[in-house]
Amino acid sequence: MDDKPEPEALPPDLKLLRMLVTLLMVTMIGGFLVIVALFVIRMPGQEETLPLPSALTLPEGVEAEAVTRGRDWVAIVTRDDRILIYDATSGALRQTVEIRR
Repeated sequence: MDDKPEPEALPPDLKLLRMLVTLLMVTMIGGFLVIVALFVIRMPGQEETLPLPSALTLPEGVEAEAVTRGRDWVAIVTRDDRILIYDATSGALRQTVEIRR
């Protein structure tokens, strides 16, 4: 009374293709997990960030164009071709560098 037909065996080409697709899927999942692990390992912690001064006072009429952070200094490039170097903890102006054209 069992009228179910016997399942046909897959041709050898399809068996190979199925195995390759499965191997590709496992490889992609493994690669994704490695990328996620590298992001987690390489992300800097909050304790490693450098502190910034709460406020920097620019001279009258000066507009900032770029800001760069060093270990204990902050440099501000101005639109009038100067670099103002401030102390990172106190915010006091340390040095002014004129850029010649």
